[in-house]
Amino acid sequence: MADRGRGAARGARASAPAPFNKGRHGGPQSSQPTMDKPKREAILDLSKYVNERIRVKFTGGREVTGILKGYDQLLNLVLDEVTEEVLEPEPHTRSLGLAVLRGPTITLVSPVDGSEEIANPFMNQEE
Repeated sequence: MADRGRGAARGARASAPAPFNKGRHGGPQSSQPTMDKPKREAILDLSKYVNERIRVKFTGGREVTGILKGYDQLLNLVLDEVTEEVLEPEPHTRSLGLAVLRGPTITLVSPVDGSEEIANPFMNQEE
């Protein structure tokens, strides 16, 4: 069978490929990391909330509370003892246990301890 440029024929020894020094997109690749830019600092430092109870709100309106066990740079969270506050059809809570929360769906993260609900100062006061 004729060789059609798809590699070496069966049984033939392949020669070592020519060394390429190209990066992912075809540009030159350096073996040393560039030190031009300083390391980016995280916008939200969750390390102080590990093993603390936090409240998380999602796009779509869901809200859960639980104990933060882990997280990553994409804001994926691992919570234990998770409870969800369900508002429809009637307000109640349901227990979810251990859960992994996807970062792209999270809109708000706040600690439960040290925060309290206050009256809305922008609503008309009923007399």
